[in-house]
Amino acid sequence: MEHQIRLDPEGRADDPEQDKARHDGTHEVTPDLAYKRLMMVNVTFFGLSGAGDRQWTLIDAGLPGTAEQIESAATERFGEGARPAAIILTHGHVDHVGALQHLAEKWDAPIYAHPQELPFLNGTSSYPPPDPTVGNGIMPVVSLTFPRGPIDVTPRLNPLPMDGSVPGMPDWKWLATPGHAPGHTSLWRERDRTLITGDAFITTNQESAYAIATQKEELHGPPMYFTPDWESAKSSVELLAKLEPEIAVTGHGRAMRGPDMRTALHLLARDFDRIAVPEHGRYVLHPVRA
Repeated sequence: MEHQIRLDPEGRADDPEQDKARHDGTHEVTPDLAYKRLMMVNVTFFGLSGAGDRQWTLIDAGLPGTAEQIESAATERFGEGARPAAIILTHGHVDHVGALQHLAEKWDAPIYAHPQELPFLNGTSSYPPPDPTVGNGIMPVVSLTFPRGPIDVTPRLNPLPMDGSVPGMPDWKWLATPGHAPGHTSLWRERDRTLITGDAFITTNQESAYAIATQKEELHGPPMYFTPDWESAKSSVELLAKLEPEIAVTGHGRAMRGPDMRTALHLLARDFDRIAVPEHGRYVLHPVRA
């Protein structure tokens, strides 16, 4: 079974030469959108450079132990002491909320997530166990050591607005893209067709430590070892493909853009069962749904 779709490296959404000229370690894809890679996961910054206090938004919060790196990038990008208007979560897996509590408290920032993610963020529920039997790399086995929560950030936790708006991100809408997590969301800006996917689909082979290190450009479904509902994950990719995005900023891998990326995304949506779904595994025949 083929679990990848190769992407043209020329379709990177960032410009490495321009990125070198800045000192925040981010990859800028539009003047108001940049992402930073923290080992095996990305965090995203929305807001113009130098925007100042409460004039920017953080999307996801990285692995445990990465708070200082996120703070440093935010300071370089938005100014000394600049706090975010909000922290938006695509979902609550440990690699997306590792520095959340520290950052939210330090910045006194509100946190927003889909209502179905709230139990994993308010101390109520843990995620289903990972599946170490899927994929061909070491990461599914390593996933057995990942904390499944719950964490408790109740004092600053809020549900995303039901009208689809995104606090701190004018012109953006949130989209329910479950499968990888019950309340997984992606963010969409229609005017320039920019998509922040979270882990609904990604651009590296997250099962392989080597692929994570090299960041070779490939389109994949959500990380296999932490996806408990493949039918919903397929529907989510189909939804995102119909948007015809120009830019896709993913939770893992490089941000990509252009027709090659869109063609690959349509292929993934059309052949999701063959490309993305593992041949066997804990949740292939027995999904876990909220």
